[in-house]
Amino acid sequence: MKRAEHIENLDKTEFDVLILGGGINGAVAAAALAGKGVKVALIDKDDFASGCSSNSSNLAWGGIKYLESGELLLVSKLCRSRNHLMRYYPSSVKEIRFFTTIRKGFRMPAFMVYLGALFYWLIGAFRTRAPRYLTPRRIRDEEPVIATEKVAGGLEYSDCYLPDNDSRFVFRFIRAAAEQGCSTANYVEALDSHFAAGQWTTQARDCVSGKELTIRSRVLINACGPWVDHYNRQLGVETEHHHLFSKGVHLIVDRITDHDRVLAFFASDGRLFFVIPMGQKTCIGTTDTPVKNPRVEVTEEDRRFILDNVNQLLDLATPLSTEDVIAERCGVRPLAVAQVGVDENRDWLKLSRRHAIDVDEDKAYVSIFGGKLTDCINVGEEVVAQVRSLGVDVPKPRQVWYGEPLPERKGQFMEKAAALKIDGMIQTLSGEALSERIWRRYGEFAWELLDEIAADPKQALAKPVAIIEYTRCELKLMARTEMIVTLDDFMRRRSKVAQVTRMEAMDRRGLLEICEILFGAHAESRLEEYLASPAFEAAQNELRVSG
Repeated sequence: MKRAEHIENLDKTEFDVLILGGGINGAVAAAALAGKGVKVALIDKDDFASGCSSNSSNLAWGGIKYLESGELLLVSKLCRSRNHLMRYYPSSVKEIRFFTTIRKGFRMPAFMVYLGALFYWLIGAFRTRAPRYLTPRRIRDEEPVIATEKVAGGLEYSDCYLPDNDSRFVFRFIRAAAEQGCSTANYVEALDSHFAAGQWTTQARDCVSGKELTIRSRVLINACGPWVDHYNRQLGVETEHHHLFSKGVHLIVDRITDHDRVLAFFASDGRLFFVIPMGQKTCIGTTDTPVKNPRVEVTEEDRRFILDNVNQLLDLATPLSTEDVIAERCGVRPLAVAQVGVDENRDWLKLSRRHAIDVDEDKAYVSIFGGKLTDCINVGEEVVAQVRSLGVDVPKPRQVWYGEPLPERKGQFMEKAAALKIDGMIQTLSGEALSERIWRRYGEFAWELLDEIAADPKQALAKPVAIIEYTRCELKLMARTEMIVTLDDFMRRRSKVAQVTRMEAMDRRGLLEICEILFGAHAESRLEEYLASPAFEAAQNELRVSG
C-alpha cells in the first residue's frame, strides 16, 4: 500500500464514491463498496481510526445494557452482528467471560439481572457459553480481587473482545478496501466540496506534502464520526439526525488479576464499568459525560471518577492512584438522535449507540451517524444499498467483502510456521504463540514474514526490536503496507505499544531503532516530532539524557 501512489490516484481518477473519514464507519463503507466492485476513494484528515475508533473499550458486545430500556430489536440486531464477527473473524473477535457483580441496594435484585443474562443468551442464539449465577461466596472464591462486603450476588456471561486494539481492527477494513482497488490515504484533509451537474468536486490537501488535490465523485459519503454535523453545516446539507456527544475515558494500569475475564460492575453513576484485560495490562473505565464539543481531554475529575470506583469495587492491597496510570484513552461517543423533538436533557444513560444513515437524493450525499464496532458489517451493507439506490452500479452485489482467510489457508500457514520453528524465536509478553499473533494481525501478508524469515539464515529478522515484542520483519512489513506516516501511528494505532509501555522504559536508542525501520532516512526527524508532541513532553528530557 504505497501512499504516494494512492495520492496520485486520488487526483487523477473519477470515482463513483468518495468517503470522508477513516474510522470504523468509513472503513467498512470503503471495504464493502470496493469488495463489490464500486470505484471508491477514502480520505481522512488525520490517521485512520485516530478518533473514536481508537478509544473504545475494545469490546464487541451485543448490548446487554439495552435490555433494561426495552430495546429488544436493537439487542437482537447487535447479538446477530456480534455472532457474525465471531464467525468471520475468529482470530480477531474472541469470546470472553464477563464477571458481573451486583451490589446491595442496586435498582433490581441480582437474580433478576441473572435472568436478564439468560434472556440475552437466548437472544444471542446460544452462540456463547451459558451464563452462571454467582453467590457472594463464589465471587470471593473465584475472583478474590473483588470486594464482596456490599455484594448481593452476581453473574457470569459471555460477549467478545479484541485481542489487539480497536484501531488495528479498523485498519483491517482499510487494508481490505485497498486490496480491492480503493484509493485511500490518511492525512488528507477535505477543504470543501461542491455538487454540480451530477458530480461532487472535493478540494483536498495532502497534509504531509502540502499538495492540493481535486477529487471527483458521483456520490459523497460523510463518515466523519463526531464531525459529521460540522461538515454538513459547512456544505449546507440538512439531515434528519444529528449527534449528541458522550465523553468516554479509560485508564490503563498494570495487570490487576491473572484471570482472562472482564470484571463488570455498575459504577456510581449507574452505567456499566469494566476492568478489561489488555495483554499484561488492565484497561479500566469508562466515564459517560455529556459534552458539547467532540474535542475532549482527560480531566482530573475523570481520573478521580475511575480510580474512586475501581478502588471501591476491588479489594486491592494498595489502592490505585494516578501514579499507577500507564496511559489514558479518551474520546467521544457520537450518539445519533432525531433532529425534531429531541430532549437533550433526558436520561443520558438511556441513549443507545444505534446508527442512522441519512441520504440527500438530490445531491447524492450520504451521512452516517452513531454506530459502534459491533454493528460494523451492517453499516457496510446498508451503505452499499444506499449508494446503489442513488444510481451507482454495483457490479458484484452478492460478493462477501469481509472475513479472515479461510481456515484451510490458516492451517497451511501454521504448518509452514511450525516447520520454521518461529514460535521459539521470541517470547511474547502475553504468552501467545508468535505464529498466532502474526496471522491475526497480518492475514495473507503474514506469508511474506515467513518467506523473509526462511531466507534469513541468522534469523535476525525474527528478533524483537528495542524492548517491544514486535520483530524486525513485522516492522519492515508495516512500513511497506500500512501507511505509517508518524511514529504515533505505529505506537498507538497500528500497535498498542504506547498504551501498555511506560515511556521511561524506552530509551532514545530503542525508539530510534523503530524509526529507522519505519522511516529510513527520515528516522531522526520522525523521532523528534514524536518526542515534541504534547503527550510525551514529560518523557522527552529523560529520553534525551538516556540517549
